[in-house]
Amino acid sequence: MPEQASAAGHGPHKQEVPLPAVETWRMEAVRRYSILDTPPDGAFDRIAAMAARLFDVPVATVTIVDTDRIWFKAAHGLDGITETGRDPGLCASAVLRDDTLVIPDTLTDPVACANPLVTGPLGVRFYAAAPIITAEGHRLGTVNILDTRPRSITRADTATLNDLAAIVMDQLELRLSALHVVRQEQQQREVERQHAEAEHRRAEAEQAAREQAEKDKAAIAAFASTLQRTLLPPALPAVPGLELACHYHTASIHNVGGDFYDVFPLDGGRWALFLGDVCGKGAEAAAVTSLTRYTLRAAAQIDSDPVTVLESLNTALLSDVAAGSRFCTAVFGVLTPEETGFTMTLATGGHPPSYHLRPGAGGGRPVQAQEVRPKGGMLIGALPGAHFAATTLRILPGESLFMYTDGLTEARIEDGTMIGDDGLGTFLTDRTGPLTATALVHDAVALIDSLPHGAGDDVALLALSVPTGQDAAVPGTAAATAHTTGAPASADGQEH
Repeated sequence: MPEQASAAGHGPHKQEVPLPAVETWRMEAVRRYSILDTPPDGAFDRIAAMAARLFDVPVATVTIVDTDRIWFKAAHGLDGITETGRDPGLCASAVLRDDTLVIPDTLTDPVACANPLVTGPLGVRFYAAAPIITAEGHRLGTVNILDTRPRSITRADTATLNDLAAIVMDQLELRLSALHVVRQEQQQREVERQHAEAEHRRAEAEQAAREQAEKDKAAIAAFASTLQRTLLPPALPAVPGLELACHYHTASIHNVGGDFYDVFPLDGGRWALFLGDVCGKGAEAAAVTSLTRYTLRAAAQIDSDPVTVLESLNTALLSDVAAGSRFCTAVFGVLTPEETGFTMTLATGGHPPSYHLRPGAGGGRPVQAQEVRPKGGMLIGALPGAHFAATTLRILPGESLFMYTDGLTEARIEDGTMIGDDGLGTFLTDRTGPLTATALVHDAVALIDSLPHGAGDDVALLALSVPTGQDAAVPGTAAATAHTTGAPASADGQEH
């Protein structure tokens, strides 16, 4: 039998009254996140729908508790209801607790039995809620599941409900960070506008127009560069026993690309990584890229199976109205440390092959480059029920894995033809440098820089390698380097 949740989380429970000072601080936190009375948001709606599906209940909500009301940021199964009074017994009680509130039968609970959701047409008989808690400990609201029949849940169920509340908090933090960026950009644009007006008053109309045009061009480039940086990790993490290296080349300083990559920890000492490319450019592609990165990270925390993660992303892209008809390609892998090297399970969705690189056999080419291309991986976000494929490989000391987006293979050499898969494979097998992640990325960047017109599209590179005894300066550490280029470099190596 599943282990039942601890009795501390179950009703009956006593009616609690918030301390005035604590409530004041809590409401200041609510206002700081600027979430009350905002329009529907696909991320929160998906969390409510996921909660209803996971627990097989007719109603699930994401609520924010105001001074005198419970406001529903997302409500699955409550059509037309956007808020309710702050009556004790359910949400108003749950937000006062640090743990999950579970009421198996509301009619037997002395506080909950009088709540309008219990006595009214909805007739709630079961209620469970996990508080949405900030890093400072302020409880903003709750993630709730409701049923019209009494029931019980297990300790594992309460842990899942708490995880959903934590995901809501992560989304609120991401939203707050985005609001800060937008506000800063608005302030910067206002400063530039005032400066442009002053210049216009002091100069001839034609000269002022030219200056304003240059300012606008610079503002667009700065905005695109700022937005692009928010879509990429600021640095790669240090992974024990692994060397990581990455590079991002932006083809245009005026347009945001859709290439992305990330490396992050999982439980049990495992690590996840992904790299991909959203179709198109500009603000819409950036929005889909942000959704893609968030979904991949969130899905991996629930079920880290790479194929399942890509299936979750496929569902998210097809369900989000804002994504439109945009799709992406991606590889998603899970690294598990072994006594020697790592085991990687790598899934693909329509992405170019990765390369497993090993020292060449005697008398042959310096490097053996084997394509890692699981058969059957379809585009992500194009079709419901798309099929994704995975494969498992071992990366031993002295070996590496090289991943890239198609901007690399579509770059053109001197005769105008593309590098292509064959050209990239030849480049990798003919290399004489070390099989380290840093050296691989360095040589690939040098290849791009040697082309007559560079890369015509954005290029994202991500490489990893397992050091040998003599290569590892400090055993058990990782070298992580991030090279981000905002514009094509000039002959002197400086960006413009």
